[in-house]
Amino acid sequence: MASKLPFSKGDYVVYPTHGVGKVLGVERQEVAGFDLQLFVISFAAEKMTLRVPTGKVKESGLRKLSSRDKMQTAMTTLKGRARAKRTMWSRR
Repeated sequence: MASKLPFSKGDYVVYPTHGVGKVLGVERQEVAGFDLQLFVISFAAEKMTLRVPTGKVKESGLRKLSSRDKMQTAMTTLKGRARAKRTMWSRR
């Protein structure tokens, strides 16, 4: 494939149901007669390996780890006071 892949070997990624994993690489595999390019991801905590088609990254929810700055911003927002709405419940 000529398109740039979103992850490369050694990147840490988050998969929604399994948590943080490490990309071991990309491999080609034939599945049900289709030639697929797959990310191979290892999850040390669960002692498992997962293969995700490169074309289904977005649909599967696979993403890079958030940066330290992004996490700091999120934590600051979450630590702030909740804003109460001054409208009637039926108008929300």
